[in-house]
Amino acid sequence: MPLTRRALMAATAANAPVWRAGPQESGTIRIGVLTDLSGPDRDITGPTSVACLHQAVEDFGVSGKGFTVEVLAADHRNKPNLGADIARYWFDHDGVDVIMDVPSAPVALAVNTIVKDRNKVYINTGCLSAELTGALCTGNTVHWSCDTAMIAVSTGDALTKAGGDTWYFIAADYAFCQQLKRDTVAAVQRAGDRVLGTTAYPFPATWNFTAILQQAKASGAKVIALASAAEDTATCVRQARELRLTDKAKLAALLGSLTMVHGIGLDVAQGLLLTESFYWDMNPRTRAWMDRLRPKTPSNYPNEMHAGVYAGALHYLKVVAELGAARAKQDGAATVARMKATPTLDDCYGAGKIRADGRYLCPAYLFEVKKPIESVGEWDLYKLVGTTPADKAAAPESACAITPA
Repeated sequence: MPLTRRALMAATAANAPVWRAGPQESGTIRIGVLTDLSGPDRDITGPTSVACLHQAVEDFGVSGKGFTVEVLAADHRNKPNLGADIARYWFDHDGVDVIMDVPSAPVALAVNTIVKDRNKVYINTGCLSAELTGALCTGNTVHWSCDTAMIAVSTGDALTKAGGDTWYFIAADYAFCQQLKRDTVAAVQRAGDRVLGTTAYPFPATWNFTAILQQAKASGAKVIALASAAEDTATCVRQARELRLTDKAKLAALLGSLTMVHGIGLDVAQGLLLTESFYWDMNPRTRAWMDRLRPKTPSNYPNEMHAGVYAGALHYLKVVAELGAARAKQDGAATVARMKATPTLDDCYGAGKIRADGRYLCPAYLFEVKKPIESVGEWDLYKLVGTTPADKAAAPESACAITPA
């Protein structure tokens, strides 16, 4: 059903209004943050993604660049049809040039098709599906932050090196989590490790994971991997702690994030392993960036998805300045091609590049959640235990058709 103006207004967040930078000059670039502002991924993406985009515009500095920037935000409510309708409305009525964030694989993949049809720009940071730069890649899409392939390699390889040679998988029974499980199983088996068992549980109809966790414990596996949504993962971690499961086994969250760990608390989450491509306390540059961002989002520190919004937007704006706003607005594929040809540099990820299939290449970091005694602050949650270099972390380059530069 076509999106009405009333529905769009309802989907647009009251706490994330349009933001304009400076007086109108020779053109206006409009960036839409299509995200979850009211559902389960609100803190993982949501308002903090919008704050990170504002920070990117601020750090870029539009004065004297020949164009202005407008930021729009809308809530897709994790509904593919609504997300697709918002994208169409933004392109056809509001002159949006680029869409960012877009958590939830079904929504992200629906938007991917619309962006290509309208020849706009799509910088996805909120979806972990490797299909965006794999089977469904287009010349209009860039995928920042980790995807399922990177998580599988990072978690599987690093834990194997640490002696985790036997595994048990607990995965929700919907397509995305089952794919993540298969990717990680493949990485584990390539490393010569053994999978002692797997359990697929009904989603979202499962609240008590005790029996499944006891089965995993009885297998004797050294690593128990959770391929589940954030709320289910948090429940599993709490119940695993109650069962003392982690006395003899490592618990790995394949869809974990800093935001989720903060919600669980160190008393319960300590020792949990998870992969992200960014952590605010990695180095002096990330800490300085966090100091600038903190006033915009004081109660929710950024994870890799948020940092990807910042880094992707900053790189896009630098390319727009090189091309000129008029040309960038006219041809999204040409703009993305220039983004791929231009090395990236920002305070969150440092130096990097975008591959021809749209995959942003960055290291994947395996973190362990600190013990309470090791933490010196509310958001001091991680310690680094393994790094997979950028060229090793990403899946092989996709052979899908790409618009040449």
